[in-house]
Amino acid sequence: MKAVQILGDMSSPKLTTNFSMEKPEPVKSDILVRVHAAGVTGDEIMWPETYRRPSRIPGHDISGVITAFGPDYSGPLKIGQEVFAFLSAHTGEGQADYVLCSPDEVALKPTALSHAEAAALPIPVLTAWEVLDYADIDAGTRVLVTGASGAVGQQFVQLVKHLTGAHVIALASATNKQLLGDVPDEIIDYKTPNWEKSVQDVDVVFDTVGGEVLAKTWETVKSDGMIITIGDPAPSWAFGGDEPSESLSLPGVRYKYFIVSPNGERLGKMAGLFDEGVIKPLAVKTFPFDQAVEAWEHARQRGKGYKVVIEF
Repeated sequence: MKAVQILGDMSSPKLTTNFSMEKPEPVKSDILVRVHAAGVTGDEIMWPETYRRPSRIPGHDISGVITAFGPDYSGPLKIGQEVFAFLSAHTGEGQADYVLCSPDEVALKPTALSHAEAAALPIPVLTAWEVLDYADIDAGTRVLVTGASGAVGQQFVQLVKHLTGAHVIALASATNKQLLGDVPDEIIDYKTPNWEKSVQDVDVVFDTVGGEVLAKTWETVKSDGMIITIGDPAPSWAFGGDEPSESLSLPGVRYKYFIVSPNGERLGKMAGLFDEGVIKPLAVKTFPFDQAVEAWEHARQRGKGYKVVIEF
């Protein structure tokens, strides 16, 4: 089968295509999916897990058709059904003709969306929903979202408004704010000098950017608020090594870093919201497999306004 590969090491990665990879065979309760489209997350080229995989095949967001099951599979899915999936961080291998999925990674694809549109969504929508596991958000909550016009940000803004009715303040670029429409209650241009001074009394921060932007959000949050980040690279305190320096002056602020987990049940619920038109999908730019290297170059650019997808 054909697949994308990342060769070399993290300091000098080399993207390439391979037309002679071995097709995987399902065992136990595996689900074998013929991939029609795979989303590209540009930061994956810097994920350590990518280089620990013998196949060196990247890709965690896919959409395709079920072609086979392992002998122990006993779930409701059937061969021939269209599905989309988020493959966990340590497995991946989605940018190939075929990929093995576990049952908890897969859900029926939204019927209203193409494979390319569906393949752009699993990481963004599951990340957006997982935030709600960590923060109490309701109609009276003031929520600041950084990187709001990015893939995760767009989905979070829509989802949190739909599920909670919270007051959403979106930090985004002026050039991409149209991607958010009229869903947020406020849109702040992140290039505005000292923007953090104009955003106050925030109950929950959801930061998708990290770095200096994350640091500035501490100036916006209430003394008993919460900051949640998925910024890449992760902050120094992400894995419990130390505490944020800001905690010295704001000891009541809770903070959380997380890496999204697969959740087929939630993907299924999101599929329903897309089919009902409640949540809008992301804009996508598709590339054929023979332009996969170019696709990755596009995916690594910031502020594109679309999600890059490779079609197989």
